[in-house]
Amino acid sequence: MNRFCLALTKFLTVQTIQKGVVVTLSYTLRENDAQGVIIQETTQENPLVFLFGAGQLLPEFEHNIAGKSQGDEYAFGILAENAYGLYDPEGLVDLPIEIFMEDGRLAEDLLVPGRTLRLQDDAGHVHSAIVKGRGLDTVQVDFNHPLAGKNLYFTGQILSVRQATPDELAHGHVHGPGGVHH
Repeated sequence: MNRFCLALTKFLTVQTIQKGVVVTLSYTLRENDAQGVIIQETTQENPLVFLFGAGQLLPEFEHNIAGKSQGDEYAFGILAENAYGLYDPEGLVDLPIEIFMEDGRLAEDLLVPGRTLRLQDDAGHVHSAIVKGRGLDTVQVDFNHPLAGKNLYFTGQILSVRQATPDELAHGHVHGPGGVHH
């Protein structure tokens, strides 16, 4: 067998989940436990595809699927403090309504309760916030992650595991189906 065939065989070999592999999986995310309200789902037809160890997912999620292989099923919980953190009441902030003015008019379409806004602070950092309500002079927004304070419970299946390409490793994300196209 020539070097190319050996390299191709190594690239295609199914392996366990570890840093530097591309993982394709389906999952159901519930609040609290296996009987909790469904928060989010992916399917075999529309799976989650990611580069393991690239910091794209919750560290505790990656810890719980490390070492698994194609076909393995999983079920585990993550406490709020190890997921998106505890809910911080100080994250609920009243902002002056003037910052939502565009060309002298109030940007009404931005101020719908439940809408996620991307707001920039004085240092140029961008933060996500959810509109909670509007008063005469202020807009109340919540800077907490929508899942802050929630214990999470995941069930799912590992659909495939493959070695990441050198380009994927260099770029820190998956290319092709389920990934970035560039």
